Amino acid sequence: MTQYQLFATTPKAMEGILANEIQALGGQNVQQKMAGAAFQGDLALAYQACLWLRTASRVLLLLSSFEVKSQQDLYDGVQRVDWSEHLNADDSLAVSFNSKNNPAINNTHFGALKVKDAIVDQIRAKFGSRPNVDTEYPSIRVNVYLHNDTAQLSLDLSGESSHKRGYREVSIAAPIKENLAAAILLRAGWPDIAAQGGSLLDPMCGSGTLLVEGALIAADIAPGLHRDYFGFLGWKQHDPQLWQSLLDDAHKRREAGLSKLPVIAGFDQDRRTVTTALQHIENAGLAGKIHIEKRNIADAAAALSWPKGLIVCNPPYGERLGDEEETAALYREFGDVLKQRFSGWQAAIIIGNPELGFRLGIRSQKPVTLFNGALECKLLRLTIEESAFFEPKAKSQQERIEHISRRAQTESTDSHAEMFANRLRKNLKKLGKWAEKNRIDCYRLYDADLPEYAVAVDVYHSDQTWVNVQEYEPPKTIDPAKANQRLAGALREIARVLEIPAEQVFLKIRRKQKSTDQYEKLGDSRHFHVVTEGGCKFWVNFEDYLDTGLFLDHRPVRLLIQQQAKGKRFLNCFAYTGSATVHAIIGGAVSSVTVDMSNTYLDWAQRNFTLNGIQGDHQLIRADCVEWLSGQASSKRRPQFDLIFLDPPTFSNSKRMDEAFDIQKDHVSLIRNAAALLAPGGILYFSTNFRRFKMDQQALAGLILEDLSAKLIPEDFARDARIHSVWKITR
Repeated sequence: MTQYQLFATTPKAMEGILANEIQALGGQNVQQKMAGAAFQGDLALAYQACLWLRTASRVLLLLSSFEVKSQQDLYDGVQRVDWSEHLNADDSLAVSFNSKNNPAINNTHFGALKVKDAIVDQIRAKFGSRPNVDTEYPSIRVNVYLHNDTAQLSLDLSGESSHKRGYREVSIAAPIKENLAAAILLRAGWPDIAAQGGSLLDPMCGSGTLLVEGALIAADIAPGLHRDYFGFLGWKQHDPQLWQSLLDDAHKRREAGLSKLPVIAGFDQDRRTVTTALQHIENAGLAGKIHIEKRNIADAAAALSWPKGLIVCNPPYGERLGDEEETAALYREFGDVLKQRFSGWQAAIIIGNPELGFRLGIRSQKPVTLFNGALECKLLRLTIEESAFFEPKAKSQQERIEHISRRAQTESTDSHAEMFANRLRKNLKKLGKWAEKNRIDCYRLYDADLPEYAVAVDVYHSDQTWVNVQEYEPPKTIDPAKANQRLAGALREIARVLEIPAEQVFLKIRRKQKSTDQYEKLGDSRHFHVVTEGGCKFWVNFEDYLDTGLFLDHRPVRLLIQQQAKGKRFLNCFAYTGSATVHAIIGGAVSSVTVDMSNTYLDWAQRNFTLNGIQGDHQLIRADCVEWLSGQASSKRRPQFDLIFLDPPTFSNSKRMDEAFDIQKDHVSLIRNAAALLAPGGILYFSTNFRRFKMDQQALAGLILEDLSAKLIPEDFARDARIHSVWKITR
């Protein structure tokens, strides 16, 4: 029987879980790789991988591997495969292409077209007609991964991502994908707990993904059993009888498993979410098998008849303005509920901010790193017993800042601090002249130039000189006392070199795990100062938030908008404090719409409008920008804008949003909805600070995309070319 080289992909950090699944299926020579696992097996195993792997994203069957040093090498390598063995001339195909570190082909859309041309040209030469392209449900989907000089050419047997089980409503996105939910349950030991009759409870169940996946695991139900499309169904070498036999076996296992399904239950405080969860449960064929109630976390409790088991939860991450304190209180309350009502249970809780885990007051095993989209998360595994309880003590960032600031005013200069001071003087000489020449009052003076001083130093000139210092949180391997000493020295030298009082230097700590740090509230001083940029005035705040109200790296794109705004209708989504809108209006925009979800920042934007004497047809709208854009794009009377600025966060899981937002996953729909609002000849500027962002140009076919990132990195941010990406988009 033919043995195939196979590869299953999975999200980052889930490779080990996937490899264990493949070995349990009978895969041979299983090897963990980055974002997946390679293995060998026959056609039956390949089918089983598509049907049974819970943590996989795709299952690929390797056809060929070849060297690519030119565009022609790619074309020739694809043509060496006899495609008549895989599809007919009247079939359809789709191509997905990814390239990494290959200078000859770094455009995914171009690479995919080259692969498609090679296949189509070969089939046309043999049969006189060619296959069609179908990106939705093709007969075969071809996958090419080009890494350095080596291309791997495969058939995508999954057809579409394996996390799509077929039970979730298409229009509703859950905070986590199904394969991540399965990984959480597998790492938490749910299969053994279920086998022993233990219960599964999610007290903040949302749309029910963790519960449905838990039921599929406990009842031995294949995760792909409800899917009606796989990539191999239109493949010429597909064996329908073999596939049907595997489906029949899976159905028998399902019936047997459902007869011994343990208690599975979930609570949620939102009635609409409960309705969604019940719909997903019904879609999965589990109606009546999972208990769902509308219940607040404060009221979470197991029925007396429920055996002790596993509590699993994906609570809010507190990623948006005002959420942090509220979310911390929720975690404290959740911890109290666990301690008081769930003694003897196990718990698995995935969190986006590790600091929040301490609020539970229950010691965990070593956290497991997983990724929810682009956001690094930690899976906490807890045994709820009194010996693990502790009283969480809040850590005050402000107390540490005040302590360091006091040291900065009392300690003497050391040799390292003098080295830092010399670098500041050098930068000030160069950037000070540049800023003066270009009439720039606010700029970045220093950005972790020296590894011993990992801080960013931003200078704001107004009636006085103010400095905003952000410390990149030191790694845990660095002695905290040493880190504090270095930071105190840096603050002292900043004041000395710039010849300003110490109280005009403000310190913030930028935690790496936060993906929308600008929304973290630090204080309530309400001390604002006026600064100027490009003839516009802005209120900035150095004490209450991690960011000041004016993103300095976006200065070039704001000035570009100002230059192009005359006579235009302007839209600013994810507007923050409305600075881009002010630039557009000062530049001559005849009307504007500014959208953000935060009342605090919309109030700030209104203050900026008033500061600049702005009146007229300029709207401020409080809304979830994702939902607002979608609604406007689908409206029969959708508005038209000549100039649009779109600057979304990298990730958000706010309670104020109906769905989690991930810029890499969601940028295509976001951009398409915004572009639908462009008037003829209009321009959309899209910006993101996600450093690993990759524009899906193939999915955005039909739009004209121009990467302006390199052109719009200002002189003061030249050390960090990845600070942001900016794209010009037209129709």
